[in-house]
Amino acid sequence: MHFRTEQKDLIAFIPLKYKKANNSMSYLGEVNTIEDLRNYAVSRIYLDNFPHIKAYWPMTGKECARISLSFGADDMDGTIDDTTRIYSMGRFRRRKPAMSTEEIRTLIHQSGFIPVERDSLYRPINIDSSPLKAD
Repeated sequence: MHFRTEQKDLIAFIPLKYKKANNSMSYLGEVNTIEDLRNYAVSRIYLDNFPHIKAYWPMTGKECARISLSFGADDMDGTIDDTTRIYSMGRFRRRKPAMSTEEIRTLIHQSGFIPVERDSLYRPINIDSSPLKAD
Protein backbone atom coordinates (compact mmCIF):
# COMPACT_ATOMS: atom_id res chain seq x y z
CA MET A 1 0.00 0.00 0.00
CA HIS A 2 1.33 3.44 -0.91
CA PHE A 3 0.43 6.55 1.02
CA ARG A 4 0.77 9.90 -0.64
CA THR A 5 0.80 13.07 1.39
CA GLU A 6 -0.18 16.25 -0.33
CA GLN A 7 2.39 19.06 -0.26
CA LYS A 8 -0.07 21.38 1.47
CA ASP A 9 -0.24 18.99 4.47
CA LEU A 10 3.47 19.22 5.19
CA ILE A 11 4.77 22.31 6.89
CA ALA A 12 8.12 21.55 8.51
CA PHE A 13 10.54 18.75 9.27
CA ILE A 14 12.46 18.92 12.52
CA PRO A 15 15.53 16.67 12.58
CA LEU A 16 15.74 16.02 16.31
CA LYS A 17 19.12 15.16 17.76
CA TYR A 18 19.36 11.72 19.32
CA LYS A 19 20.28 11.93 23.00
CA LYS A 20 21.39 8.74 24.71
CA ALA A 21 20.22 9.64 28.23
CA ASN A 22 17.04 8.04 29.55
CA ASN A 23 16.44 5.48 26.82
CA SER A 24 17.09 1.82 26.14
CA MET A 25 19.47 2.59 23.26
CA SER A 26 21.93 4.63 25.35
CA TYR A 27 24.73 2.25 24.34
CA LEU A 28 24.70 3.75 20.81
CA GLY A 29 26.29 7.07 21.72
CA GLU A 30 25.59 10.42 20.13
CA VAL A 31 26.76 11.99 16.89
CA ASN A 32 28.95 15.07 16.67
CA THR A 33 28.11 18.50 15.25
CA ILE A 34 29.37 17.58 11.77
CA GLU A 35 26.82 14.73 11.62
CA ASP A 36 24.08 17.06 12.87
CA LEU A 37 24.87 19.49 10.05
CA ARG A 38 24.94 16.64 7.53
CA ASN A 39 21.50 15.66 8.73
CA TYR A 40 20.20 19.16 7.96
CA ALA A 41 21.82 19.17 4.50
CA VAL A 42 20.54 15.71 3.55
CA SER A 43 17.09 16.57 4.90
CA ARG A 44 16.97 19.67 2.69
CA ILE A 45 18.02 17.69 -0.39
CA TYR A 46 15.86 14.60 0.03
CA LEU A 47 12.81 15.97 1.79
CA ASP A 48 11.94 18.51 -0.86
CA ASN A 49 8.25 17.92 -0.12
CA PHE A 50 8.75 19.74 3.19
CA PRO A 51 8.84 23.48 2.59
CA HIS A 52 10.70 24.14 5.88
CA ILE A 53 13.49 22.48 7.83
CA LYS A 54 13.65 23.62 11.44
CA ALA A 55 16.77 23.93 13.58
CA TYR A 56 15.75 22.99 17.11
CA TRP A 57 18.42 24.90 19.00
CA PRO A 58 17.60 23.56 22.51
CA MET A 59 18.82 20.13 21.32
CA THR A 60 21.77 21.04 19.11
CA GLY A 61 22.90 24.23 20.82
CA LYS A 62 22.84 27.81 19.62
CA GLU A 63 26.02 27.64 17.55
CA CYS A 64 25.05 24.48 15.67
CA ALA A 65 21.59 25.93 15.01
CA ARG A 66 23.20 29.10 13.67
CA ILE A 67 25.44 27.12 11.32
CA SER A 68 22.56 24.86 10.29
CA LEU A 69 20.97 27.85 8.56
CA SER A 70 23.77 27.50 5.99
CA PHE A 71 23.18 23.74 5.75
CA GLY A 72 19.52 23.82 4.73
CA ALA A 73 17.54 24.85 7.79
CA ASP A 74 15.34 27.87 7.15
CA ASP A 75 13.57 28.06 10.49
CA MET A 76 14.69 28.20 14.09
CA ASP A 77 12.63 27.55 17.18
CA GLY A 78 12.19 30.73 19.11
CA THR A 79 10.05 30.80 22.19
CA ILE A 80 10.07 27.69 24.31
CA ASP A 81 8.31 27.07 27.60
CA ASP A 82 7.77 24.23 30.05
CA THR A 83 5.20 22.61 27.76
CA THR A 84 8.08 21.58 25.50
CA ARG A 85 9.39 18.69 27.56
CA ILE A 86 11.40 16.86 24.91
CA TYR A 87 14.69 18.48 25.84
CA SER A 88 14.24 18.11 29.60
CA MET A 89 13.41 14.40 29.27
CA GLY A 90 16.77 13.86 27.56
CA ARG A 91 18.73 15.41 30.45
CA PHE A 92 20.17 18.26 28.46
CA ARG A 93 22.79 20.45 30.06
CA ARG A 94 20.39 23.37 30.30
CA ARG A 95 17.10 22.22 31.74
CA LYS A 96 15.24 25.36 30.69
CA PRO A 97 16.95 26.76 27.61
CA ALA A 98 16.09 30.30 26.68
CA MET A 99 17.03 32.82 24.06
CA SER A 100 15.62 36.32 23.80
CA THR A 101 14.12 37.60 20.57
CA GLU A 102 17.09 39.93 20.21
CA GLU A 103 19.54 37.03 20.61
CA ILE A 104 17.73 35.08 17.90
CA ARG A 105 17.73 38.09 15.58
CA THR A 106 21.45 38.63 16.13
CA LEU A 107 22.22 34.97 15.58
CA ILE A 108 20.29 34.95 12.28
CA HIS A 109 21.91 38.21 11.14
CA GLN A 110 25.36 36.82 11.98
CA SER A 111 24.58 33.90 9.69
CA GLY A 112 23.90 36.28 6.82
CA PHE A 113 20.14 35.89 6.78
CA ILE A 114 17.17 38.16 7.44
CA PRO A 115 15.08 37.28 10.51
CA VAL A 116 11.37 36.88 9.82
CA GLU A 117 8.91 36.44 12.64
CA ARG A 118 6.15 34.10 11.49
CA ASP A 119 2.96 32.48 12.67
CA SER A 120 2.43 28.71 12.99
CA LEU A 121 1.48 28.46 9.31
CA TYR A 122 4.68 30.23 8.23
CA ARG A 123 2.97 33.46 7.25
CA PRO A 124 5.32 36.41 7.85
CA ILE A 125 4.37 38.68 10.74
CA ASN A 126 7.43 40.90 10.96
CA ILE A 127 10.48 41.10 8.69
CA ASP A 128 13.59 42.52 10.36
CA SER A 129 15.58 44.11 7.58
CA SER A 130 17.57 46.32 9.94
CA PRO A 131 21.34 45.91 9.69
CA LEU A 132 23.22 44.00 12.35
CA LYS A 133 24.42 46.30 15.10
CA ALA A 134 28.19 46.43 15.52
CA ASP A 135 29.50 45.39 18.92
